[in-house]
Amino acid sequence: MRTPDRLAVFPAWILFVAVLGATFAVSIGSAHSPPNIPGLPGFGKSAKAPPPRVFGDSRDQAEMVVVVSSAKVAPGADVPIAVHFKLADGFHLWPKPGNPGAGLAEFSGAIRTDFTINPDADSKPQPINGIEVHADFAQWPTPHGVKSDFGDGLQEYAVYEGEFAVFIPASIAKNAKPGLIAVPITLKFQACDEKGCSNPATLTLTANIEVTTGAIDSAPPSAIFKSFDPSVYARIRAGEKPSEALEFNLFALTFSIDPNGAGFILLLLIAAAGGALLNFTPCVLPVIPLKIIGLSQAAHGSRSKCFALGVVMSAGVVAFWMALGTAIATIKGFDTTSQLFQKPEFTIAVGVIIAIMAVGMAGFFTVNLPDWVHLVDAKHDSYAGSFLFGIMTAVLSTPCTAPLMGTAVFWATTQGPATILTVFAAVGTGMALPYLVLSANPKWIDSMPRTGPASDLIKQVMGLLLLAAGAYFVGAGVAGIMVTPPEPPSHLYWWFVSALGTIAGGWLLVRTFKLSKKKLNRAVFGGIGALILAISVFIGVSQTAKGPIAWTYYTPERLAEAQRSGKVVVVDFTAEWCANCKTFEAFVLNTPSVSKELNADDVAAIKVDLTGNNTDGNALLKASNRVTIPLLIVYGRDGSTVLNASDYTIQQVIDAIAEARTKGAPDGR
Repeated sequence: MRTPDRLAVFPAWILFVAVLGATFAVSIGSAHSPPNIPGLPGFGKSAKAPPPRVFGDSRDQAEMVVVVSSAKVAPGADVPIAVHFKLADGFHLWPKPGNPGAGLAEFSGAIRTDFTINPDADSKPQPINGIEVHADFAQWPTPHGVKSDFGDGLQEYAVYEGEFAVFIPASIAKNAKPGLIAVPITLKFQACDEKGCSNPATLTLTANIEVTTGAIDSAPPSAIFKSFDPSVYARIRAGEKPSEALEFNLFALTFSIDPNGAGFILLLLIAAAGGALLNFTPCVLPVIPLKIIGLSQAAHGSRSKCFALGVVMSAGVVAFWMALGTAIATIKGFDTTSQLFQKPEFTIAVGVIIAIMAVGMAGFFTVNLPDWVHLVDAKHDSYAGSFLFGIMTAVLSTPCTAPLMGTAVFWATTQGPATILTVFAAVGTGMALPYLVLSANPKWIDSMPRTGPASDLIKQVMGLLLLAAGAYFVGAGVAGIMVTPPEPPSHLYWWFVSALGTIAGGWLLVRTFKLSKKKLNRAVFGGIGALILAISVFIGVSQTAKGPIAWTYYTPERLAEAQRSGKVVVVDFTAEWCANCKTFEAFVLNTPSVSKELNADDVAAIKVDLTGNNTDGNALLKASNRVTIPLLIVYGRDGSTVLNASDYTIQQVIDAIAEARTKGAPDGR
């Protein structure tokens, strides 16, 4: 018979509490970001008097036209397209991302010159019937360098000036029908001179190409195409893949990889690492001890069955992520991993299932439930139950995002079905790996009490915490039904979550003193109970309070007005079902040093709450090249992006706001 003092030798619980503490503790380490200044003193020729303002943005300093190498082409022909730029004297544009030129530096805060072919309303490229545009093989001119000091010493930065062209290879389909093909090209750019930068501009031009089976005009192409390299078509047909740089951030650490070729293996490893880290987010953490108990009970009976159950549960985790990837690859309009939780009915259903699991685990009272319910009962060590438990664990992870994962998942959603499924399988494998390792090493969890008062106490406390998690998801779902964006959702349900957590902590504290006479047990597990109690009270108070930040809830008009006024704009993406978002808000954004900056007169703090059906908020998330939250974006006063991160520290936010203040004057120049 196990004694109550067996609590003292249960390392898994100590590990759990350590992980719980680590989840709520957010690093406050600093990352040095040298200040950038607007404009480029000394760039280009001396500027003439600016032309009359027509648009009030960079279109006043840059003219663009689209030129096609041949207006009439035959099916199956190649037809390069040129975008010809002409800048006003003294003005320059920044090179496209990742194209600084040999030996030249990139200005980190620049709005880069880039284009998109035929974007839809969500800025997502769409195919055009009858033509294939090889946008990834566009030929950009070589930037030239100019010297300036942006805080890192005198460096030579890359710019475009004067007249230049960007060539976009395109090919007419062999089965293209005669007629006119229109190719919309959306340009994004920002013109700067020695005094500063104009507002960024977006402009859509159209390349019109006539497909004909008749006579083709043999006139030579425009002189603009003299520098076009036609050998690009041979490389495309040979299967060459364009280079692509993906930027990753892990708090203050940033790095980039090319996901093509050998870099794809590295991307999968990063996705798997992000999946493993999902287990330590607030979304998943409450159910980990539940599975540890199940594995411990299985290991006591049969080591081989323990491993088999671990394999089956891991298969459930991977199966859910594969199903999610399949949905994103095949269902139009479904392209974010957290989109399931934007359906309040789904969020409520998850909360109800968690509550059922909690009741079955804690054993407080008996409820006659249908047989199918017991498939997810932690006390039933069946293969079907383990598989469904794996699915449930993966479902709980989708409201959260882990470091490294967001960039990999977003890139995957822009690729074909095979790539999407491969990357999502890597995320699922990484998430399932810890459970597989535990099931293969049952000695690591063998010290858990399986019978007696100590075992009952653990189950009761975990059952209460799971009930709190169930109340959280049910409450978030109800808040999603009741909210009308952009208004904030109700937070009253947090008091139910707080009450259940407080009862769990108090019960552990009281019962520990009754079950054990040892001072160490009372100190450790009584302390754990007191910690749970204190955290629960803190959650109830902090989540229902107004908070120290005067947030403006997002609409496109409010964001545009803040940018027109020349303010630094800080955009926080959040949702009631996103536990990670709540953690970063409580331990980073609401701290006195950060909230002081967010409440400053020259800063606009805008919150995008995705709890309900926030169509505008989802569109902004996609336009920010992200599909997961939390996400924090800091824009400079000139509209440039200073910070775009899913994980961030106090010092990073403060530094980003300070840098954003240097970008542009309040009048937008």
